[in-house]
Amino acid sequence: MDTGIVFNIINVFGGLGLFLIGMKMMGEGLELAAGSKLRTMLQKITSNKVIAMLVGVLVTAVIQSSSATDAMVVGFVNAGLMDIYQSIGILFGSKIGTTATSLLLAFDIKAYVPIFTFAGALVITFAKKNNHKYYGQIAAGFGILFMGMGLMSDNFGFLKSNQVFLDMVSTMSSPVLGLLVGMVFTGIIQSSSASVGILMALGASGAVQLDNCIYIIFGMNVGACVPVFLSAAGANRESKQVALSNFLTSLLAAILMSVIVAMMSATPAAVPALAESIPFLKGNTAGQISVVHIAFNVMRTIIFLPLSTPIIKLTKLIIRDIDEEREKMETVYLDTRILTTPPMAVLQVENECKRLGELARKNYGYAMRAFFEGDEQLIEKVNKNEKIIDFLTHEITRYIVKINGLDIVDSDRKTMGVMYSAIQDMERIGDHAENITEHAKEMIANKVKFTDDAIAELHHLDELVTKLLDDGLSLFNAQNVDFDVAKSVIETESSLDSHVKIYKFNHINRMNSGVCSAENGTIYLDMLTILERVGDHANNVAFSIPRNKLGSIAKKG
Repeated sequence: MDTGIVFNIINVFGGLGLFLIGMKMMGEGLELAAGSKLRTMLQKITSNKVIAMLVGVLVTAVIQSSSATDAMVVGFVNAGLMDIYQSIGILFGSKIGTTATSLLLAFDIKAYVPIFTFAGALVITFAKKNNHKYYGQIAAGFGILFMGMGLMSDNFGFLKSNQVFLDMVSTMSSPVLGLLVGMVFTGIIQSSSASVGILMALGASGAVQLDNCIYIIFGMNVGACVPVFLSAAGANRESKQVALSNFLTSLLAAILMSVIVAMMSATPAAVPALAESIPFLKGNTAGQISVVHIAFNVMRTIIFLPLSTPIIKLTKLIIRDIDEEREKMETVYLDTRILTTPPMAVLQVENECKRLGELARKNYGYAMRAFFEGDEQLIEKVNKNEKIIDFLTHEITRYIVKINGLDIVDSDRKTMGVMYSAIQDMERIGDHAENITEHAKEMIANKVKFTDDAIAELHHLDELVTKLLDDGLSLFNAQNVDFDVAKSVIETESSLDSHVKIYKFNHINRMNSGVCSAENGTIYLDMLTILERVGDHANNVAFSIPRNKLGSIAKKG
C-alpha cells in the first residue's frame, strides 16, 4: 500500500478520535452548564405530546446527545416518573434536537476553529469556578469537534480514486443495502450525530455524493435507536415498550421516506437535484447530507407523532402488559442509566429522599398507634417498613457516592451533602419508631397500663412530634425556606422540649405518690426521651437545605 494512503488512513482515524472527543466534551459541558434548568424542564412534562416533543428538542439540543436523552427517558419510565405516552413525545423531539450537530458541521468555519479551542483551553486552565470551566469545555469541545471533522475531510480525498471504494459506494444507491449499512454502522458506534458527521466528512472530501448516501442517512436514524434498546435491557416492561415504539416509528419513517424518494425517480438523483437548486447547498455535499438528516427527523415527527397512540397500542400487543406487584425492597427513583446526566441524577436522589422521609414519617405514626392501641399487626408493619428504610438509606448513600464521583456543578454537590445528612436523620427516626414498638410489645406482654394523665401527656407530645415531622418534611421537600413554616418548626421543637421536661417532673411526682409503678415509669420516661429525639431529627431534616437558601431565615428573622 502507498505510504501516503497509510498516513491518510492514520489521519482519518485521528480526526475521528478528535471528532468524538470534541462531541463528548461539548455535550457534557452544555449539560453541566444547563444544570438545574434541564431538571426543571423535564419535571414539567405533561401528557401533551407536542409539548413533550418540544421539550425533547430543547433538552437534546442542549446536551447534544439523543442517546443521553433517550437513556434518561427510559430511566424515568422505569422509575415510574412518566408513562409511555409522555415519553414518546420526548423521543420524537430528541431525534430533531440531535440534528443540531450536523447543522453546525454544515458551516465552513475551519479557519476560526482554533480560536474556540484556544479560548476554551484558557478558561478551563485559569477559571476558578466549575461553572465557568464548563463554558470553556463547551468552547474547547466545539473547536476540537471541527478540527476532527476537518482532519477527516482533508484525508478522505484518496478514496475518490479508489475503484473498490467507488464500486462499493455505487451499490449504496440501493434502498435495502443503504438502509442496512446505515443501521449497522450507527448501531455499532451508537451515535447518529457521529455517524452523520463521518458521512458529512466523506461528502466534504468529494468521496461520496448525496445520491450515493441518501438511504444510508435514513438507515442511520434507525440505527440511532440501538442505545434505547440497550438502556431498556434489564428495565421494566413499559421501558421495553418505549424502546420498541421508538424503533418502530424510526423504521416505518425510513421505509416511507425511502419509498417516496424511490418514487420521485428511478434513481435517488431527484433529491440531490433539488438540493443543488438551493443556493447555499449548491456544491455543498456535507450541507446537503445535513439537510436530509434534519428533514427526515422533522418529517418523521410530523407524520408519526399524531399516530403515536396506535403505535403504542401495537407495541403493547407485541410486548404485553403483565400485572406484576412491585417488589417492596427497592428504590423507585434511582436508576444508573440517569447517571449519564448528572443534573437529573441529583433530582432523582431528591425524589428518593422525599420517599424515604415520607416512609419514616408513616412508620412513626404506625408505631405510636401500635403503642396506644396495642395493635400487633401495626408492630409487624413497622418492622417490615424499618427494613425498607435501612435498605433505602444504604442505596441512596451508594448512589450519592456515585454522583459525587461525577463532574457536577458546585450547587449540586452541596445538595448531595445536604441529602446525605438528611437521610441519616430519617433513618434514625425509623430506628426510634422500632424502639417505640419494642415498648408496645412489652406493654402487651406484661399488660402494662398508664394513668389517664400519662396517656394524655404522651398524646400531646405525639401531636407536637407529628406536626414537627409534617412541617419539617414540607420544608425539606420544597428545598427552599418558607419563613412561616420554618418559624413553626422552631417554635414546635422548643415547645416539645419544654413539655418533655414538665412531663418528666409530673411523672416523677406520680411515681413518688404511688400512682405509677417503677415498670410503668421506666417505659414512660424512655418514651419521653424517644419522642424528644424524634423531634430533634425532624428539626434536622427540616433545615437540611443548602446554606445559601437557609440565609433567608436570618434576613427575615
